Amino acid sequence: MLTSKQRAFLRSLATEIDTIVMVGKGGMSPQIIKQADDALKARELIKGKVLETADIDSREAAEMIASQTAADVVQVIGSKFVLFRRNPEEPKIELPKSRKK
Repeated sequence: MLTSKQRAFLRSLATEIDTIVMVGKGGMSPQIIKQADDALKARELIKGKVLETADIDSREAAEMIASQTAADVVQVIGSKFVLFRRNPEEPKIELPKSRKK
């Protein structure tokens, strides 16, 4: 689970990356889930977009991909979404530490 500080940090990183996952009129398919899973393993942070022809909205698409790939939804704005999943073998992104209570 991401803290608000970590989520803000990841949102700032996401502004620089390209959209690599596109959900179109075919809806959510196993190929899209596999593409997102592979991209999360390689990059940890990915940006996706739901096209106007899709039968689901961006929130639904983000939640569906996140649940099937064990990722966290960082942000959903309009038709775009950002997902994060730490790669345990080769972490690329160092998240800010959460404060202990």
